[in-house]
Amino acid sequence: MITGLHHVNILVPPCTLHLATLFYGTTLGLIPRPVPALQAGTLAWFDISSEESGQQLHVAIGRPDIDFTPEARKADRHPCFQVANADKLMELQERIWEHYRRGGEGAPMQCDEPGTVGSGDQGVEYPKRFFARDYAGNRLEFSL
Repeated sequence: MITGLHHVNILVPPCTLHLATLFYGTTLGLIPRPVPALQAGTLAWFDISSEESGQQLHVAIGRPDIDFTPEARKADRHPCFQVANADKLMELQERIWEHYRRGGEGAPMQCDEPGTVGSGDQGVEYPKRFFARDYAGNRLEFSL
């Protein structure tokens, strides 16, 4: 039956697909991959790692009147990206935080500040983690 997740699909506003490469490729370090020729310009695909996990993130164009309302941008639904170890988790958080503080194209809308209590629920049952919102408002979790 089910053996894992192949991909997670998130949505971004029209005319911002090029920012996906800046944030997901450059800031997060995911690996861009070709999309089907008939869908070029409507999707961006990324491999989660260079290893043969087969796991991907797909970025598609959403509908502004539904997917990017103020209420939708506050949604708690999110993918959680597993990071190799605590040092890599901190390195990634610092890189996302720096992009957030610097601003500019593809900058995240929010990021838990390194060294502070994160925005997620707290408790011993939760692993070390932090949250951010990408440039389109998608909530993202990064965890051990």
